[in-house]
Amino acid sequence: MRIIRFCFLLFLFSFVGLLSAQAEDWPQWRGPTSDGVWHEQGILTKFDSPEIPLKWKVPVGSGYSAPTVASGRVYLTDRVLEPVPSERVLCFDEQTGETIWEFSYECNYEIGYTAGPRAAVTVRDGKAYALGAMGNFLCFDAKAGNILWQHDLNAEYDIQMPIWGIAGSPLVVEETVIVQLGGKQATVAGFDIETGKARWTALKDRACYASPILIKQADKQVVVVWTGDSVAGLAPQTGEVYWRHIWPPSRMPIGVATPVTSGNQLFLTSFYDGCLLLDLAQDKPGVKKVWQRTGEDERHTDGIHSIISTPIVLDKHVYGVDSYGELRCLDLKTGDRVWEDQTATPRARWSTIHFVKNGENIWMFNERGELVIGRLSPKGLTEISRAKLIDPTEDQLRQRGGVCWSHPAYANKHVFARSDKYLVCASLAAKK
Repeated sequence: MRIIRFCFLLFLFSFVGLLSAQAEDWPQWRGPTSDGVWHEQGILTKFDSPEIPLKWKVPVGSGYSAPTVASGRVYLTDRVLEPVPSERVLCFDEQTGETIWEFSYECNYEIGYTAGPRAAVTVRDGKAYALGAMGNFLCFDAKAGNILWQHDLNAEYDIQMPIWGIAGSPLVVEETVIVQLGGKQATVAGFDIETGKARWTALKDRACYASPILIKQADKQVVVVWTGDSVAGLAPQTGEVYWRHIWPPSRMPIGVATPVTSGNQLFLTSFYDGCLLLDLAQDKPGVKKVWQRTGEDERHTDGIHSIISTPIVLDKHVYGVDSYGELRCLDLKTGDRVWEDQTATPRARWSTIHFVKNGENIWMFNERGELVIGRLSPKGLTEISRAKLIDPTEDQLRQRGGVCWSHPAYANKHVFARSDKYLVCASLAAKK
């Protein structure tokens, strides 16, 4: 009987694992595990035409925020100017693009780059958390669209508003949702997911633009927050500061790329100040600097000086986009450059690529609205296939005919991408 029960459980777990590999939502910034990894199988390996056929296309307002996908719905934030300047939280049907609900609130911007909200909507356990560029923080019933609780973080915490506004996406850890807000008395805050009541606050740094991430360190859950003055490890339920590494910017807080981990190491990259590798202690929460690489200026760089693009680490090498669109490979151990390539995205200031790993392939969405399927190795970039997904638009950046700077979502064998005019959906399923 025990053998039969064991076999049944083994079959059940295998079946559930197979289903999860076949279909997967994208409910938060950088995917289901918030690490830029797309786990689905049965994905195409080459495009059939220079342009990817769209399943649907719907008009939206401008914004930098990425779409997210959960339970048959797609979530997005944008900004409209008529009848009054407002931010909106939008919910669409995943299959058709039909609007299910939307919520709008008046919001006057006092920041640069006014195209719209920056943070992706985080969806967890039936709740959708949206954070606007000026600090409007709202929790919705993800299905119905009614507000469960909300905060005006700027009014409540007296934010030292970053020049480009609030950008980091909310991070949910168990019963707490964590945001970087940059208040004069608190840089980071954790809120109860049910009541919205503040559970804790931490740090007194300036705000930065990077999203917080959750890691496991010394058998503890640790929230890594890169602020405008340091990178710190916090206890998610109390805000206790486990460790803090001072990394002040040479000019201004400008960190946008999400910190990434590889084993027991943490990698960060900044436009003006280059890149930094930290060792994550495993006996107790703490960090130690391994190396830092910084060039003379934004045109004479060393390592990776990324602005928007979050790098990817593969087999002891890190791949990322430098200040003018140079795709680079670094030896993770030393920070030495292995190679540089300028074919994945055109050379331009702040030219960017969003990397997502699916099996052996790396999907690269560049600022021209192209999807590039390729492989990255110490030998170089191997481009397999490339096709246009969406046209660039000019609200986010009016130079070079506009850009596509928002990270796409990959869910249920589809890709979802936005511009300042449209949200689009296209199938990426392999043909049977």
